[in-house]
Amino acid sequence: MLKKIGGVVALVGLCALSLFLLNCGSSSSRPSGVLYVLTQGTNNGSLTGIGYNVSSFSIDLDNGDLSLVNSNASTCPGATASNPFPCGPPLDILLDPTGASAFVLNLGAPCPEVEVETQPGVYAWVCQPSTNTPIAPTIYPYTVNSDGSLSAPGTAVTWTCPASVTPCTYNDSAVAMVRDASGQFLFVIDQGSYPPPGTGTPATPTTPALPPPYASCPHVPTGPTDVCPSISVFAISSTTLKLASGSPFYLSKLPTALAPITFTPTSGTAQELLFVTNNHDICTTGCTPLNNDNTVSVYTVSSSGVLSEQANSPYAIAATDPISVFPVNTTIAGQNTGGLFVYVGNEDPNGGHIYPFQVCTVVNNGGCTSTDVQDNLLTPLATCPQGVCTNVPPTNVGQDPVQMLVDPTNNFLYELNEGSNQISAFSVSATTGKLSALSQPTLPTGTQPVSMAMHPSEYVDGAYTGQFLYVSNAVSNNITGFSLSTTSGVMSALSPVIAPASPSGIAVH
Repeated sequence: MLKKIGGVVALVGLCALSLFLLNCGSSSSRPSGVLYVLTQGTNNGSLTGIGYNVSSFSIDLDNGDLSLVNSNASTCPGATASNPFPCGPPLDILLDPTGASAFVLNLGAPCPEVEVETQPGVYAWVCQPSTNTPIAPTIYPYTVNSDGSLSAPGTAVTWTCPASVTPCTYNDSAVAMVRDASGQFLFVIDQGSYPPPGTGTPATPTTPALPPPYASCPHVPTGPTDVCPSISVFAISSTTLKLASGSPFYLSKLPTALAPITFTPTSGTAQELLFVTNNHDICTTGCTPLNNDNTVSVYTVSSSGVLSEQANSPYAIAATDPISVFPVNTTIAGQNTGGLFVYVGNEDPNGGHIYPFQVCTVVNNGGCTSTDVQDNLLTPLATCPQGVCTNVPPTNVGQDPVQMLVDPTNNFLYELNEGSNQISAFSVSATTGKLSALSQPTLPTGTQPVSMAMHPSEYVDGAYTGQFLYVSNAVSNNITGFSLSTTSGVMSALSPVIAPASPSGIAVH
């Protein structure tokens, strides 16, 4: 269970926002932005005061300052003092492109907890699977109010159970949620039941390994403890989510991160691809490659949201424990310059790395053949002077690179390191995909940064305004902000803002 942190949260600076979210305390009449932060902690310092909420902040686009709007939107409307975990902690929040709707992904509760007295006068939440029913992951929809706050949550969406099972109480847990740039589809990855089907019981120094107790994945779940890892695709319409045909798409590997991208190759027909990193192979028979725990799977996404895995997927990668992935398209429409590059971050006891890859979209780029282009083959990024190709080495970054994003120009990539409490910045070569550290390559965040979001630059009165990046820090209970140069990408730290206890997912509009 994720760590819960107590403490009274003091938040000041409430602004009254108009229908268009005008700046608070600013002489400018141009619209401000809005930032949303999930909280997984307590709001009153007691075990029963669980504060699973969404906080809304207005963003002053002149300087990046944040002002609290509201922090009362619950991510788990059924929570009570006696049952504070009916949904599990909130993981991710995202908005539709218009900023009119929001969606919150809850982890679920594969092992519900009860409050017990561990010693006289000392209480703790303890897992009690034998006496408590697991709760499946959920997504709650919200409408964004005129002041930037969120409405009460709508009806919960569940997807990991067969349709005949009501209520949905399967032992599963969500991992992450993203949407595509157009806001057409929402993608979710789930870990499945634990232990995963097909894994059996590992050997210990005193006991031999036991055979798999359940059928191998992928298959349709046969019971609450037989749920495969999965990817699910939802079509988005306002606050309504509709599960696409074929979802959940069951997996034989444990997914760790996902990222979609839409691009137009030289054929002229737009395509959408979904990249998923995996760090554990649970398949026992018919696996390709066999027992390869560190891979990237690539799926095509049809116009109706149906997933089809590429013929060459999954791709084995040199990185151990990949935990983040991010695609960047630097191709200019109608030209053969640039490319589609994919960056994979991995955990390592000695420090993290970003491994660069390219998707074959142009013949002879990086040694790509016409067949490779037709298959959208994923290959390690390479340089090919005089026809001899050499793989580009990984870029060293901080510990646990949990998230990456780029600015609207695709010129600068920012990477968040949860284990070393820092953010790193790189320029992206539009032609080669190589990453180069900026003049100020890293800046500190708060303690245990877990999520980040960027408010892009806007064109106002004939000039581009500044753009800002915000990071939620789970242990220091604050939000750190950075001003980003629109020309050089260089970061400048803003004053941190106190946040509700143990903030997690973050989103902006």
